[in-house]
Amino acid sequence: MNVVGAGQATTEPQRGLSPTRAVLANGVSVIAKETRTTPAVTLHANLQAGTVYDPAGQDGLAHFVSRTIDRGTERHTADEIAEQLDSRGVTLSASVGRHVLSLACTCLVEDFDDVLGLLAEVMMRPTFPALEVDRRRGEIITLIRQDEDNPAAVSFDALMAMLYGEGHPYGRRARGTVETVGGIEPHALQTFHAEHCVPSSLSLAFVGDIEPGRAIETARSAFGAWKGSPTPEVTPPPAPAGAARRTRVIPMMNKSQTDIAYGFATIARTDPAYYAYWLMNNILGQYSLGGRLGDSIREQQGMAYHVFSSLDANRLPGPLVIRAGVSPSNVEKAVASIDAELRKLVDEGPTERELAESKQYLIGSMPRTLETNMGIASYLQTVQFFELGLDYDIRVPDLLGAVTLDEVHEAARSAIDPGRATIVVAGPFDGSLA
Repeated sequence: MNVVGAGQATTEPQRGLSPTRAVLANGVSVIAKETRTTPAVTLHANLQAGTVYDPAGQDGLAHFVSRTIDRGTERHTADEIAEQLDSRGVTLSASVGRHVLSLACTCLVEDFDDVLGLLAEVMMRPTFPALEVDRRRGEIITLIRQDEDNPAAVSFDALMAMLYGEGHPYGRRARGTVETVGGIEPHALQTFHAEHCVPSSLSLAFVGDIEPGRAIETARSAFGAWKGSPTPEVTPPPAPAGAARRTRVIPMMNKSQTDIAYGFATIARTDPAYYAYWLMNNILGQYSLGGRLGDSIREQQGMAYHVFSSLDANRLPGPLVIRAGVSPSNVEKAVASIDAELRKLVDEGPTERELAESKQYLIGSMPRTLETNMGIASYLQTVQFFELGLDYDIRVPDLLGAVTLDEVHEAARSAIDPGRATIVVAGPFDGSLA
């Protein structure tokens, strides 16, 4: 991405989205895109304060921060914050991923300055009142217990723990456990915020009926005086190499559906092979009715309620995961069918038609993701996070178009091998996957 000097802004040539980007003197990044579809503006803030930064023994801390950051500031109580937002028809959503904590909302243009000022206060000066922390703790523990009673969540969490190990941040449960969340007190939330919610970790995306220069100047007024030093990047151990097939069955006999999570640790988003992997995953389990997996296991054999694959190439090498929901009687057959589809893709590679149609599908789907202001803002944050460049939306067709059949076949050979798969089954099944 083209980074400009402090306080300056740059606009790419008028092609594609053509957003404007500036970096404030304290390191806050601002990206603005003017749209005139509605008299509203979407505000999307990302702080590099995700779950990878959870300290040892405090799993779920970043998630806890995301649930409490708006529950009171130095100037306003939680009720006052809610009242100010409600009076403007604004709903503030907070979420946390592996690497970022996000806050997002949409407001009318005339409320932009006030809403951004309140959002800045929430991000810069939260107080984590003890009463609000205790209330949220109860809600989080309820969510954790619901996850523990959900075969899909249980199978996925167990798969990630097996793929990455407890010493790797991707191997830990994002919400933590009942025990770790029960031990998190307000001072731990304050310490995490002070260490990770700093100007250099913040990126702002504004999309809507507002001139980019005005949006950037408003951000400068709201955040320009904020100070704080960046913390070192997390450098976790590499994911353990899968040398042999590993399986685990977690019986949940009171359930009606069995969930299968089947996966591999793969590549980082910055890997040059990413576009070949992206196409390979689309062919395997996403295109049309679910790629090869959906066509075989659900459509032809009728064995699965759902089946798909996902590739989460992130800052660290992420997983390729196949998910399937099946009846208990079909578990062994479904796993065997997944094995067969993977072996076929590894042995034979994709067809020319599959490659062409997947390229067309991925290129054609981009405009749909950019139909709303929130969609554009989320996309701009991805561009910022991975430093893809302000013209990335223009370059994607060529990046995908340049991928060859051999490169996709090589991605399959490198990423997927049933003999090295990690497989977890959770639900009303107590058989063997051997």
